[in-house]
Amino acid sequence: MNRILTILVCLTATCYIHAQGGKNEKMDRFIDQLISKMTLEEKIGQLNLPSAGDITTGQATSSNIADKIRKGQVGGLFNIKGVTKIRDVQRIAVEESRLKIPLLFGMDVIHGYETAFPIPLGLAATWNMEAIEQSARIAAIEASADGICWTFSPMVDISQDARWGRVSEGNGEDPFLGGEIAKAMVRGYQGDNSYTSNNHIMACVKHYALYGAGFAGRDYNTVDMSRIRMFNEYMYPYKAAIEAGVGSVMASFNEVDGVPATANKWLMTDILRKQWKFDGFVVTDYTGISEMVPHGIGDLPTVSARALKAGIDMDMVSEGFLTTLAQSLKENKVNVEEIDQACRRILEAKYKLGLFDNPYKFCDPDRPAKEIYTRESREIARKIAAESFVLLKNQQEVLPLKKSGKIAVIGPLANTRSNMPGTWSVAVDLNKPMTLVEGIREVAGKDVRVLYAKGSNLTADPELEKRATMFGRELGRDNRTDKELLNEALKVARQSDVIVAALGESSEMSGESSSRTDLNIPDVQKELLAELAKTGKPVVLVVFTGRPLTLTWEEKHIPAILNVWFGGTEAAPAIADEATNATAAYNMNVKMGSLANALSLNIDQAEAVADVHKNFTADMMNAATAAKDERAAMIDKAVIKDLKYMHSILNDSQYRKYVMLLNATLMNRGLK
Repeated sequence: MNRILTILVCLTATCYIHAQGGKNEKMDRFIDQLISKMTLEEKIGQLNLPSAGDITTGQATSSNIADKIRKGQVGGLFNIKGVTKIRDVQRIAVEESRLKIPLLFGMDVIHGYETAFPIPLGLAATWNMEAIEQSARIAAIEASADGICWTFSPMVDISQDARWGRVSEGNGEDPFLGGEIAKAMVRGYQGDNSYTSNNHIMACVKHYALYGAGFAGRDYNTVDMSRIRMFNEYMYPYKAAIEAGVGSVMASFNEVDGVPATANKWLMTDILRKQWKFDGFVVTDYTGISEMVPHGIGDLPTVSARALKAGIDMDMVSEGFLTTLAQSLKENKVNVEEIDQACRRILEAKYKLGLFDNPYKFCDPDRPAKEIYTRESREIARKIAAESFVLLKNQQEVLPLKKSGKIAVIGPLANTRSNMPGTWSVAVDLNKPMTLVEGIREVAGKDVRVLYAKGSNLTADPELEKRATMFGRELGRDNRTDKELLNEALKVARQSDVIVAALGESSEMSGESSSRTDLNIPDVQKELLAELAKTGKPVVLVVFTGRPLTLTWEEKHIPAILNVWFGGTEAAPAIADEATNATAAYNMNVKMGSLANALSLNIDQAEAVADVHKNFTADMMNAATAAKDERAAMIDKAVIKDLKYMHSILNDSQYRKYVMLLNATLMNRGLK
């Protein structure tokens, strides 16, 4: 028995060392020697992360940033796309600076690179860790092929308020699910954390900590909560990423206990370093240091010193470290050991990535054409997108759509390419995704005539629409009157056999600085939907959204509702796949995936329920493919078997709630 315990302890220790890197004496000697050669200015330079502003090809050597790189005043760059440009900039660092220290190149690779997957909230709706890991794996392959070695992902902030715009970037409100997704994403990006290949990149878990818990769902707002709630409901996903060996952490903008996270030593050192044993580096969010000045805790030198002493290693954009730390050192506001420690952590990241051995490791000019936006990756993205969709309702067997007759596709989101990928898809060519109209035409086939009308603008307010379609996501506002747009849509609707209403949010109505107080489908769209319902034609509401929306009226009046989030570059064909898929309504995993949370299950119950529910889903899918006269009996048999097993697992209260959930699901799908 003692021998078994000893083996288990050793295995546990080995796993932990593997995840967090462990002691690397060769790396330590290399970095000790390098730091001993560095001037104070060069050490502080490693802590500086400016934005490249996407340097124009051929202009790298003459830019202001190039001068700073030559002087050793830059540790890394972000917002630069293209392997040729990145190679040019890296050449300056390793050939024209005194110590030839390579740069890190980062980017917001959030849910894919040029092949975009569903927004993170949509990925979470799959409850499929293998698919989520695969999405990060493909993102890492594509980003690394284009010169990127560091991504500002995964974003694991728990949020319980759908008004917050960045709920679209997170994994919902369940900390356990969020933790599992954090680990899957880190594995996808980093592999086994050895970085031996040139197609794994360093991940950066964000935004540490509690960014999703701001008052009233307002972005950047104050957070104030008890430690019990903090650790039970919000902190675990960050810890899970640390356990998975994530290489870096990004500090959040918000205050915690009245102190901005970027200057919060309790968060950055006591919890992250001492309690969780994190051994990577911490970077601020964009201008996170300079934004502490408006918080009222000091001028730029003061907040920069506080950030360093709290445990921040890299300053994104503010240049507070670059411009003030040397003077703060003279004034004894910081000490050289703190600067050396931060510098060491940046150098360690570069060493682990293999950049000292080969600064051009991620700069192979032959890779992009072979590895970015490939047919294979797009096929996987299409499958994962379809798995992310949530069928909320399907009465009267409106779905699946028949592959014959006339389908009217109506709505301001029916004919847009740029909104399909979703927010934070910064590397995507927005001209490449199909529109929903094109996707349905391709999948439905030659026997279907697809008609289209815009029906309405995104919203009645042109200024709001302008702000909601930033970053190249314009919908092309139609200057006709609301009445003229509606009449055209009704004319098209009356010619059709079924109406697909493509409504909801534009992609930039969620994301950073995109909080909303009204969670309904926007005004003119809702009026359009009401008029379409009056035609008497069956209506399928396809909801595009980056957050949970209020669909009370829609649930009462529209027979079929499919929530598609923003499904990535392959969203349109994936939507068409599911809308014409005869088995979609029978897939109980789509609606019932959150049973553990809904029924307050303990761990043993959750495992047992998952097994039973997996079998139930398989039985329902078998019913979907059976002869029509056999389906009812097969569904009854599957339900009876499922209820029998569930009754043996759940207590009376849980069982009653489960029966209600199952009944509502079957009824909404038209299966009861």
